[in-house]
Amino acid sequence: MIKAGIIGGAGYTAGELIRILLNHPKVTLDFVFSTSQPGKPVAGVHQDLLGDTDLQFSGAINPEADVVFLCLGHGNSVKFLTENQFSEKTKIVDLSTDYRMEGEHSFVYGLPEFYKDEIKKAEKIANPGCFATAINLAILPLAKAEILKEDVHINAVTGATGAGTSLSPTTHFTWRDNNFSTYKAFEHQHLNEIGERIKKLQDDSLPEINFIPNRGDFSRGIHATAYTKFSGTLEDAKQIFEDAYKASPFTHVISENLHLKQVVNTNKCLLQLQKFGDKLLITSIIDNLLKGASGQAVENMNLMFGFEQTTGLKLKANYF
Repeated sequence: MIKAGIIGGAGYTAGELIRILLNHPKVTLDFVFSTSQPGKPVAGVHQDLLGDTDLQFSGAINPEADVVFLCLGHGNSVKFLTENQFSEKTKIVDLSTDYRMEGEHSFVYGLPEFYKDEIKKAEKIANPGCFATAINLAILPLAKAEILKEDVHINAVTGATGAGTSLSPTTHFTWRDNNFSTYKAFEHQHLNEIGERIKKLQDDSLPEINFIPNRGDFSRGIHATAYTKFSGTLEDAKQIFEDAYKASPFTHVISENLHLKQVVNTNKCLLQLQKFGDKLLITSIIDNLLKGASGQAVENMNLMFGFEQTTGLKLKANYF
């Protein structure tokens, strides 16, 4: 058994991470650090855990933990790791944006479908963003084949949990209910990490990525559609994607039309390919809190410690 700690334990992603780790056969959840909830029962905040744990939020860290997950607001992970020291054996998985772009750090980008070997050897992981995960899995097979040369057009919608637990005018129920809106058109922060991944796979070539993110009036999930010019047949495209994901236990290419209930509460990404004239349409669906955050973080942990990749993540979708 390994000992795990969570930094920043009160948010949605932390709640899902706690739920997974409490049921993980290879992990003991050692502490959940929170500056806003120290001494309070974890199940008092994450009420779906009532009866499952007596753990309380901690105001202190265990520097000897085997793995630590950072569930902090963007910009705070760098500050936290600068001010707090962990042992040399402690592996880090950061769920913020702080280390996703390459730079003067040793974090490996944690997208297992494309970086499994690097993740297995890593000490520190930068967990991808939720939109970035859904979109990368939709278009990176084309980049890997070095044929993603034309403009890409992406329209994606995310559930309310993607905005976190803090209330704002656009996250309040009375605004979100029976509503739909676009935000950060062509400027979403996840575009940077998507672009960097594409350039890594096809010799620094980056087509224009036109991304329209939307807010939906549902709690969780991401439904993304991306299309680009493609000269091959639909069968050619399917072969490219099936080759890319043949060793990926959570990402599947299917022929049927997709809907979010197929993936909510799972660590899966489902992809559908369609050809319309000279355009290839790729539909990608994930649970933003699991494959887009906490589930993928545990998937990365499993690889880092030599566990089976799917350990603790064989979750059934909330289909009905």
